Amino acid sequence: MATPANAEEEVKERLAYKSPYETWKESEGLPTYRGLGVKSVFDLELAPWKSSGSGSAAFLNLDGTGGFNDSYVAEIPPGKSFTAHRHLFEETMYILKGRGATSVWIDPNHKQTFEWQEGSYFAIPMNAWHEHHNASGQEAVRYIAMTAAPRVIDTFNNHEFVFDNDFVFKDRFTGEDNYFKQTNATQQWSTNFVSDVRVCQTFSGGFDRGGGAKSTVFRMVGNTMKSHVSLWGVGAYKKAHRHGPGIHVLIIRGHGYSLMWKEGNQMERIDWGPGSVFVPPEMWFHQHFNGAADPVFFLAIGWGSDKPKAGGKAYVYKSVKEGGDQIEYEDEEPMIHSEFEKAMRGAGAKCKMDYHPHCTMK
Repeated sequence: MATPANAEEEVKERLAYKSPYETWKESEGLPTYRGLGVKSVFDLELAPWKSSGSGSAAFLNLDGTGGFNDSYVAEIPPGKSFTAHRHLFEETMYILKGRGATSVWIDPNHKQTFEWQEGSYFAIPMNAWHEHHNASGQEAVRYIAMTAAPRVIDTFNNHEFVFDNDFVFKDRFTGEDNYFKQTNATQQWSTNFVSDVRVCQTFSGGFDRGGGAKSTVFRMVGNTMKSHVSLWGVGAYKKAHRHGPGIHVLIIRGHGYSLMWKEGNQMERIDWGPGSVFVPPEMWFHQHFNGAADPVFFLAIGWGSDKPKAGGKAYVYKSVKEGGDQIEYEDEEPMIHSEFEKAMRGAGAKCKMDYHPHCTMK
Protein backbone atom coordinates (compact mmCIF):
# COMPACT_ATOMS: atom_id res chain seq x y z
CA MET A 1 0.00 0.00 0.00
CA ALA A 2 1.28 3.47 -0.87
CA THR A 3 2.36 5.70 1.98
CA PRO A 4 1.08 9.32 2.10
CA ALA A 5 4.52 10.56 1.01
CA ASN A 6 4.61 8.22 -1.96
CA ALA A 7 1.05 9.16 -2.91
CA GLU A 8 1.99 12.84 -2.85
CA GLU A 9 4.97 12.20 -5.12
CA GLU A 10 2.77 10.25 -7.51
CA VAL A 11 0.33 13.17 -7.69
CA LYS A 12 3.21 15.55 -8.46
CA GLU A 13 4.47 13.25 -11.21
CA ARG A 14 1.04 13.00 -12.77
CA LEU A 15 0.54 16.76 -12.67
CA ALA A 16 3.92 17.27 -14.35
CA TYR A 17 3.30 14.59 -17.00
CA LYS A 18 3.50 15.55 -20.65
CA SER A 19 2.47 13.15 -23.39
CA PRO A 20 5.01 12.15 -26.06
CA TYR A 21 3.11 14.36 -28.51
CA GLU A 22 3.23 17.39 -26.19
CA THR A 23 6.94 16.77 -25.58
CA TRP A 24 7.56 16.65 -29.33
CA LYS A 25 5.62 19.90 -29.82
CA GLU A 26 7.72 21.53 -27.13
CA SER A 27 10.88 20.51 -28.99
CA GLU A 28 9.55 22.27 -32.11
CA GLY A 29 9.45 25.57 -30.20
CA LEU A 30 6.06 26.70 -31.51
CA PRO A 31 3.11 28.29 -29.70
CA THR A 32 -0.13 26.35 -29.24
CA TYR A 33 -3.63 27.80 -29.57
CA ARG A 34 -6.37 26.10 -27.58
CA GLY A 35 -10.09 26.53 -26.87
CA LEU A 36 -13.19 25.61 -28.87
CA GLY A 37 -12.03 27.59 -31.90
CA VAL A 38 -9.95 30.44 -33.32
CA LYS A 39 -11.47 33.55 -34.88
CA SER A 40 -9.14 33.76 -37.87
CA VAL A 41 -6.20 31.64 -38.99
CA PHE A 42 -5.11 34.62 -41.09
CA ASP A 43 -4.39 36.63 -37.93
CA LEU A 44 -2.66 34.01 -35.79
CA GLU A 45 0.79 34.99 -34.57
CA LEU A 46 3.39 32.44 -35.63
CA ALA A 47 6.88 31.69 -34.31
CA PRO A 48 10.09 30.66 -36.11
CA TRP A 49 9.99 26.96 -36.99
CA LYS A 50 13.60 25.79 -37.01
CA SER A 51 12.91 22.28 -38.27
CA SER A 52 11.20 23.70 -41.40
CA GLY A 53 14.44 25.42 -42.36
CA SER A 54 13.07 28.90 -42.97
CA GLY A 55 9.42 29.23 -41.98
CA SER A 56 7.18 30.00 -39.04
CA ALA A 57 4.19 28.16 -37.59
CA ALA A 58 1.83 27.56 -34.67
CA PHE A 59 -0.08 24.51 -33.46
CA LEU A 60 -3.85 24.37 -32.96
CA ASN A 61 -4.90 21.87 -30.29
CA LEU A 62 -8.57 22.75 -30.02
CA ASP A 63 -10.72 21.21 -27.31
CA GLY A 64 -12.80 19.13 -29.70
CA THR A 65 -9.82 17.14 -30.98
CA GLY A 66 -9.62 15.18 -27.73
CA GLY A 67 -5.95 14.44 -28.41
CA PHE A 68 -7.03 12.54 -31.50
CA ASN A 69 -5.66 14.83 -34.22
CA ASP A 70 -4.39 18.38 -34.56
CA SER A 71 -3.78 21.18 -37.02
CA TYR A 72 -1.12 23.78 -37.56
CA VAL A 73 -0.77 27.03 -39.50
CA ALA A 74 2.52 27.72 -41.26
CA GLU A 75 4.13 30.37 -43.45
CA ILE A 76 6.78 29.89 -46.12
CA PRO A 77 8.77 33.11 -46.69
CA PRO A 78 8.99 34.59 -50.21
CA GLY A 79 11.22 32.55 -52.49
CA LYS A 80 11.97 29.92 -49.83
CA SER A 81 11.36 26.18 -49.45
CA PHE A 82 10.70 24.04 -46.41
CA THR A 83 13.14 21.29 -45.51
CA ALA A 84 12.17 17.96 -47.08
CA HIS A 85 10.71 15.53 -44.56
CA ARG A 86 8.42 12.52 -44.12
CA HIS A 87 6.25 11.22 -41.31
CA LEU A 88 4.14 8.24 -40.41
CA PHE A 89 0.89 10.15 -39.99
CA GLU A 90 -1.71 11.52 -42.38
CA GLU A 91 -1.75 15.19 -43.36
CA THR A 92 -4.02 17.35 -45.51
CA MET A 93 -3.27 20.93 -46.54
CA TYR A 94 -5.35 23.94 -47.56
CA ILE A 95 -3.61 27.00 -49.01
CA LEU A 96 -4.85 30.16 -47.28
CA LYS A 97 -2.81 32.59 -49.38
CA GLY A 98 0.05 32.60 -51.86
CA ARG A 99 1.19 30.28 -54.61
CA GLY A 100 3.87 27.65 -54.91
CA ALA A 101 4.57 23.98 -55.48
CA THR A 102 5.09 20.74 -53.59
CA SER A 103 7.46 17.93 -54.53
CA VAL A 104 6.60 14.39 -53.38
CA TRP A 105 8.65 11.23 -53.79
CA ILE A 106 9.57 7.76 -52.63
CA ASP A 107 12.55 7.48 -54.96
CA PRO A 108 14.63 10.71 -54.97
CA ASN A 109 15.35 10.12 -58.66
CA HIS A 110 11.64 10.23 -59.50
CA LYS A 111 10.04 13.28 -57.87
CA GLN A 112 6.57 14.57 -58.70
CA THR A 113 6.00 18.30 -58.40
CA PHE A 114 2.60 19.97 -58.62
CA GLU A 115 1.72 23.65 -58.41
CA TRP A 116 -0.87 25.18 -56.10
CA GLN A 117 -2.47 28.53 -55.31
CA GLU A 118 -4.79 30.16 -52.81
CA GLY A 119 -7.73 27.79 -52.34
CA SER A 120 -5.86 24.62 -53.33
CA TYR A 121 -6.46 21.52 -51.23
CA PHE A 122 -4.44 18.31 -51.22
CA ALA A 123 -3.12 15.49 -49.05
CA ILE A 124 0.38 14.17 -48.49
CA PRO A 125 0.69 10.38 -49.01
CA MET A 126 1.57 8.57 -45.80
CA ASN A 127 5.34 8.50 -45.14
CA ALA A 128 6.26 9.96 -48.54
CA TRP A 129 9.06 12.50 -48.68
CA HIS A 130 7.74 15.97 -49.46
CA GLU A 131 8.98 19.52 -49.79
CA HIS A 132 6.97 22.76 -50.10
CA HIS A 133 8.16 25.73 -52.19
CA ASN A 134 7.01 29.35 -52.28
CA ALA A 135 6.94 30.44 -55.94
CA SER A 136 6.63 34.15 -55.14
CA GLY A 137 9.55 36.42 -54.41
CA GLN A 138 7.33 39.01 -52.71
CA GLU A 139 4.48 37.27 -50.87
CA ALA A 140 4.60 34.72 -48.07
CA VAL A 141 2.58 31.51 -48.38
CA ARG A 142 0.27 30.68 -45.48
CA TYR A 143 -1.46 27.32 -45.17
CA ILE A 144 -3.35 25.26 -42.62
CA ALA A 145 -2.75 21.53 -42.29
CA MET A 146 -4.65 18.91 -40.31
CA THR A 147 -2.71 15.85 -39.15
CA ALA A 148 -3.05 12.62 -37.20
CA ALA A 149 0.21 13.33 -35.34
CA PRO A 150 -1.12 13.22 -31.74
CA ARG A 151 -2.34 9.65 -31.71
CA VAL A 152 0.58 8.33 -33.79
CA ILE A 153 3.30 9.98 -31.72
CA ASP A 154 1.57 9.06 -28.45
CA THR A 155 1.12 5.46 -29.58
CA PHE A 156 4.70 4.74 -30.64
CA ASN A 157 6.63 7.28 -28.54
CA ASN A 158 9.61 6.92 -30.85
CA HIS A 159 10.59 9.81 -33.09
CA GLU A 160 12.86 7.71 -35.30
CA PHE A 161 9.99 5.33 -36.03
CA VAL A 162 7.56 8.17 -36.84
CA PHE A 163 9.89 10.52 -38.74
CA ASP A 164 12.60 8.27 -40.20
CA ASN A 165 10.85 5.07 -41.24
CA ASP A 166 11.58 3.45 -44.61
CA PHE A 167 8.27 1.62 -44.88
CA VAL A 168 6.41 2.31 -48.15
CA PHE A 169 2.61 2.22 -48.15
CA LYS A 170 2.31 0.57 -51.56
CA ASP A 171 -1.47 0.59 -51.33
CA ARG A 172 -1.38 4.40 -51.22
CA PHE A 173 1.56 5.80 -53.19
CA THR A 174 4.58 4.30 -54.93
CA GLY A 175 5.60 7.31 -57.01
CA GLU A 176 3.24 6.70 -59.93
CA ASP A 177 2.92 9.50 -62.51
CA ASN A 178 -0.06 11.90 -62.51
CA TYR A 179 -0.87 10.99 -58.91
CA PHE A 180 -1.67 14.64 -58.15
CA LYS A 181 -3.64 15.36 -61.31
CA GLN A 182 -7.12 16.65 -60.50
CA THR A 183 -9.89 14.25 -61.55
CA ASN A 184 -13.49 15.06 -62.51
CA ALA A 185 -15.72 16.06 -59.61
CA THR A 186 -18.41 13.77 -58.20
CA GLN A 187 -20.32 13.82 -54.90
CA GLN A 188 -17.84 11.24 -53.57
CA TRP A 189 -14.74 12.66 -55.23
CA SER A 190 -11.64 10.45 -55.45
CA THR A 191 -8.87 12.93 -56.17
CA ASN A 192 -5.52 13.68 -54.57
CA PHE A 193 -5.50 17.36 -55.54
CA VAL A 194 -8.10 20.12 -55.92
CA SER A 195 -6.81 23.22 -57.70
CA ASP A 196 -9.31 25.57 -56.04
CA VAL A 197 -11.74 24.11 -53.55
CA ARG A 198 -13.60 27.43 -53.36
CA VAL A 199 -15.13 26.91 -56.81
CA CYS A 200 -15.57 23.13 -56.83
CA GLN A 201 -19.00 21.74 -57.60
CA THR A 202 -21.25 20.69 -54.71
CA PHE A 203 -24.08 18.17 -54.85
CA SER A 204 -27.40 17.52 -53.16
CA GLY A 205 -27.76 14.28 -51.24
CA GLY A 206 -25.94 12.64 -48.36
CA PHE A 207 -27.28 12.64 -44.82
CA ASP A 208 -30.72 14.20 -44.46
CA ARG A 209 -30.02 17.01 -42.02
CA GLY A 210 -32.32 19.47 -43.76
CA GLY A 211 -31.53 23.07 -44.60
CA GLY A 212 -30.94 22.45 -48.31
CA ALA A 213 -27.16 22.20 -48.00
CA LYS A 214 -25.01 20.78 -50.82
CA SER A 215 -21.70 19.00 -50.34
CA THR A 216 -18.78 17.18 -51.92
CA VAL A 217 -16.83 14.47 -50.09
CA PHE A 218 -13.11 14.07 -50.85
CA ARG A 219 -11.32 10.71 -50.90
CA MET A 220 -7.59 11.48 -50.95
CA VAL A 221 -4.38 9.40 -51.07
CA GLY A 222 -6.08 6.40 -49.43
CA ASN A 223 -6.36 8.26 -46.13
CA THR A 224 -8.53 7.12 -43.26
CA MET A 225 -9.14 10.82 -42.66
CA LYS A 226 -12.12 12.13 -44.60
CA SER A 227 -13.03 15.66 -45.64
CA HIS A 228 -15.83 17.50 -47.36
CA VAL A 229 -16.96 20.94 -48.41
CA SER A 230 -20.48 22.14 -47.78
CA LEU A 231 -22.49 25.03 -49.22
CA TRP A 232 -25.37 26.48 -47.21
CA GLY A 233 -27.87 28.86 -48.70
CA VAL A 234 -29.60 31.76 -46.97
CA GLY A 235 -32.58 31.45 -44.63
CA ALA A 236 -32.28 27.82 -43.49
CA TYR A 237 -30.09 25.62 -41.30
CA LYS A 238 -29.38 21.94 -40.75
CA LYS A 239 -30.45 19.80 -37.82
CA ALA A 240 -28.28 19.43 -34.72
CA HIS A 241 -26.14 16.29 -34.67
CA ARG A 242 -23.10 14.79 -32.96
CA HIS A 243 -20.13 12.64 -33.96
CA GLY A 244 -16.64 11.65 -32.90
CA PRO A 245 -13.70 13.97 -32.12
CA GLY A 246 -11.43 15.98 -34.33
CA ILE A 247 -13.49 17.28 -37.26
CA HIS A 248 -11.92 20.66 -38.04
CA VAL A 249 -14.36 23.11 -39.64
CA LEU A 250 -12.69 25.90 -41.65
CA ILE A 251 -14.98 28.71 -42.82
CA ILE A 252 -13.99 29.74 -46.34
CA ARG A 253 -16.87 32.14 -47.12
CA GLY A 254 -19.71 33.61 -45.12
CA HIS A 255 -20.58 34.71 -41.59
CA GLY A 256 -22.65 33.07 -38.92
CA TYR A 257 -22.46 31.12 -35.70
CA SER A 258 -22.54 27.60 -34.31
CA LEU A 259 -24.06 26.22 -31.13
CA MET A 260 -22.29 23.35 -29.38
CA TRP A 261 -23.31 21.53 -26.23
CA LYS A 262 -22.86 18.34 -24.31
CA GLU A 263 -26.19 16.67 -23.64
CA GLY A 264 -27.68 18.16 -20.49
CA ASN A 265 -25.17 21.04 -20.36
CA GLN A 266 -25.31 24.72 -21.31
CA MET A 267 -24.85 25.67 -24.97
CA GLU A 268 -21.64 27.32 -26.18
CA ARG A 269 -21.89 29.82 -29.04
CA ILE A 270 -19.07 30.30 -31.57
CA ASP A 271 -19.36 33.29 -33.91
CA TRP A 272 -17.39 32.83 -37.12
CA GLY A 273 -16.37 34.31 -40.45
CA PRO A 274 -13.80 33.64 -43.19
CA GLY A 275 -10.73 32.00 -41.66
CA SER A 276 -12.44 30.78 -38.50
CA VAL A 277 -11.68 27.23 -37.35
CA PHE A 278 -13.52 25.24 -34.70
CA VAL A 279 -13.83 21.59 -33.66
CA PRO A 280 -17.00 20.22 -32.02
CA PRO A 281 -15.98 17.89 -29.15
CA GLU A 282 -16.83 14.20 -29.22
CA MET A 283 -20.50 13.45 -28.53
CA TRP A 284 -21.37 17.16 -28.30
CA PHE A 285 -24.42 18.20 -30.26
CA HIS A 286 -23.70 21.07 -32.62
CA GLN A 287 -25.64 23.11 -35.11
CA HIS A 288 -24.44 25.65 -37.68
CA PHE A 289 -26.29 28.82 -38.73
CA ASN A 290 -25.75 31.12 -41.68
CA GLY A 291 -26.37 34.47 -40.03
CA ALA A 292 -25.97 36.62 -43.16
CA ALA A 293 -27.64 37.33 -46.50
CA ASP A 294 -25.00 35.46 -48.52
CA PRO A 295 -24.23 31.72 -48.74
CA VAL A 296 -21.70 30.01 -46.47
CA PHE A 297 -18.98 27.67 -47.73
CA PHE A 298 -16.80 25.58 -45.44
CA LEU A 299 -14.24 22.78 -45.48
CA ALA A 300 -14.42 20.06 -42.81
CA ILE A 301 -11.56 17.62 -42.21
CA GLY A 302 -11.46 14.71 -39.77
CA TRP A 303 -12.50 11.20 -38.88
CA GLY A 304 -15.39 12.07 -36.58
CA SER A 305 -18.31 10.15 -38.07
CA ASP A 306 -16.17 7.14 -38.97
CA LYS A 307 -14.71 6.80 -35.49
CA PRO A 308 -17.05 4.46 -33.58
CA LYS A 309 -18.64 5.31 -30.28
CA ALA A 310 -17.56 3.58 -27.09
CA GLY A 311 -18.62 -0.03 -27.50
CA GLY A 312 -17.97 -0.01 -31.24
CA LYS A 313 -21.32 1.38 -32.36
CA ALA A 314 -21.57 3.76 -35.31
CA TYR A 315 -23.03 7.26 -35.31
CA VAL A 316 -26.45 7.16 -36.93
CA TYR A 317 -28.11 10.29 -38.29
CA LYS A 318 -31.67 9.66 -37.22
CA SER A 319 -33.66 11.06 -34.30
CA VAL A 320 -32.25 10.67 -30.81
CA LYS A 321 -35.71 9.39 -29.93
CA GLU A 322 -34.93 6.40 -32.15
CA GLY A 323 -31.47 5.89 -30.68
CA GLY A 324 -29.73 8.10 -33.22
CA ASP A 325 -27.47 11.14 -33.07
CA GLN A 326 -29.63 13.87 -34.59
CA ILE A 327 -32.18 16.26 -33.09
CA GLU A 328 -35.21 16.79 -35.30
CA TYR A 329 -36.58 20.31 -35.79
CA GLU A 330 -39.67 19.60 -33.69
CA ASP A 331 -37.46 18.60 -30.76
CA GLU A 332 -35.28 21.73 -30.80
CA GLU A 333 -35.25 24.21 -27.97
CA PRO A 334 -37.57 27.02 -29.22
CA MET A 335 -34.91 29.65 -28.53
CA ILE A 336 -32.66 28.11 -31.22
CA HIS A 337 -35.02 29.03 -34.04
CA SER A 338 -35.91 32.33 -32.38
CA GLU A 339 -32.22 33.35 -32.38
CA PHE A 340 -31.92 32.37 -36.03
CA GLU A 341 -34.89 34.53 -37.02
CA LYS A 342 -33.32 37.40 -35.09
CA ALA A 343 -30.10 36.93 -37.08
CA MET A 344 -32.06 36.89 -40.34
CA ARG A 345 -33.82 40.15 -39.51
CA GLY A 346 -30.49 41.74 -38.59
CA ALA A 347 -29.03 40.67 -41.94
CA GLY A 348 -32.04 41.90 -43.91
CA ALA A 349 -32.80 38.31 -44.95
CA LYS A 350 -35.85 36.10 -44.53
CA CYS A 351 -36.21 32.74 -42.84
CA LYS A 352 -37.32 30.20 -45.46
CA MET A 353 -38.13 27.42 -43.00
CA ASP A 354 -41.92 27.56 -43.12
CA TYR A 355 -41.84 23.80 -42.44
CA HIS A 356 -40.20 24.42 -39.05
CA PRO A 357 -42.71 24.16 -36.16
CA HIS A 358 -41.27 27.29 -34.47
CA CYS A 359 -41.01 29.48 -37.58
CA THR A 360 -42.80 32.86 -37.29
CA MET A 361 -41.61 34.37 -40.61
CA LYS A 362 -44.02 32.39 -42.79
